[in-house]
Amino acid sequence: MSTGNDFDPDTAEPELFAALLTPHRSLNRTGFIMVMVFLSVVSFATGIAFLLMGAWPVFGFLGLDVLAIYFAFRVNFRRALASEQISVTASVLRLRRVSHRGHVVEWVFNPLWVRLDQEADDEYGVERLYLSSRGKRVAIGSFLSPGEKASFSKALTAALSAARRGLTYNPVV
Repeated sequence: MSTGNDFDPDTAEPELFAALLTPHRSLNRTGFIMVMVFLSVVSFATGIAFLLMGAWPVFGFLGLDVLAIYFAFRVNFRRALASEQISVTASVLRLRRVSHRGHVVEWVFNPLWVRLDQEADDEYGVERLYLSSRGKRVAIGSFLSPGEKASFSKALTAALSAARRGLTYNPVV
């Protein structure tokens, strides 16, 4: 018997599909600093103008506006740390969700029994995606755009079909 054709149960199954889903953020750190500097300069100049006219409370409110925008951006950047990792092998579909706070939740499904459900609108496109199996229903990709959800749905459906067909082993000659 040759070692090339031996069955080794300890070897890892090949991944049929792997995806890391993260929320899209169009503003990077440099852009954030530029926006905040611009808003601060404009608010300060406007505040000085109101201060010279005698409306001194406006100066404080403009400062509060800049502070509120700063905190809104900080929350936005914090939420961008969330992610979903999905991997499919011939025997396991694994969904690992990491919240923006770092909490990890993991679901494991049998790809033979899992179903990908989607809610779609005629005008908007794919609104929601769900993994369903044995009474469990887990929403996935909630932060993706409708086009990204449709593309992801197509790729994941192809991976689930490949998992249902099973692995094909090509012996080394």
